[in-house]
Amino acid sequence: MRKVGSGEHIVIALHGWFGSSRAWTAFEPHLDRERFTYVFHDYRGYGDRRDESGDHSIAEAAADVLALADELGAERFSLIGHSMGGSVMQYVCAEAPERVRAMVGISPVPASGVPLDEQSRQLFAGAADSADNRRSIVDFTTGSRLTGTWLDAIVRHSLEADRDAVAAYFEAWSGTDFHERIMGSDVPIKVIAGEHDPALGPDTMKATFAEWYPKAELEELANAGHYGIDETPVALATSVERFLAEA
Repeated sequence: MRKVGSGEHIVIALHGWFGSSRAWTAFEPHLDRERFTYVFHDYRGYGDRRDESGDHSIAEAAADVLALADELGAERFSLIGHSMGGSVMQYVCAEAPERVRAMVGISPVPASGVPLDEQSRQLFAGAADSADNRRSIVDFTTGSRLTGTWLDAIVRHSLEADRDAVAAYFEAWSGTDFHERIMGSDVPIKVIAGEHDPALGPDTMKATFAEWYPKAELEELANAGHYGIDETPVALATSVERFLAEA
């Protein structure tokens, strides 16, 4: 866990499948540290918790977030979740909606999971043991338009996570369906999807989040794919904080 800022509005940031709390590094310099306190969290098997055991489920990850909020003394807090973190974020809300002030999903996994065809499933399932698979996934989900140097950096970061955690979390984010628990939620939520993300892009967000959350606000992030945190950090931070400031 890392903390940035000293504001009264606590925001817990949840990273994606190939990330860790350090995945937000490019995003951090553009944050308002007086209005907000950002808490960058690691799941079990990732970052500072790489050696921590668990079943690596969405439910367990959400329970850990609520335990973190208790540790922080945060009765109410907001959540931002990238990719898999979007699923964890929503599960927290399903468990304790009265504690969630607002949510922002960045290319977030829907609460229904992500059905995959057989070829895609083999590619993603093989990523636990293959750096090449990870590179192909990152390249595909950013529209095959970014430098190989950046792709390699994302892959190197992802390889710092525990292999078994990566394998288990794939099954968790792709296969956990709890959307009926969050349908009709009145918690304010903004969903930001990169225009170049072919998997969790604007169309997917419209078919899921916009259908389930009456207060959902959708935004297409220009010049970004699945990794807006790295691709367009200034625009992303601006969008996130404009929304959270109203919560």
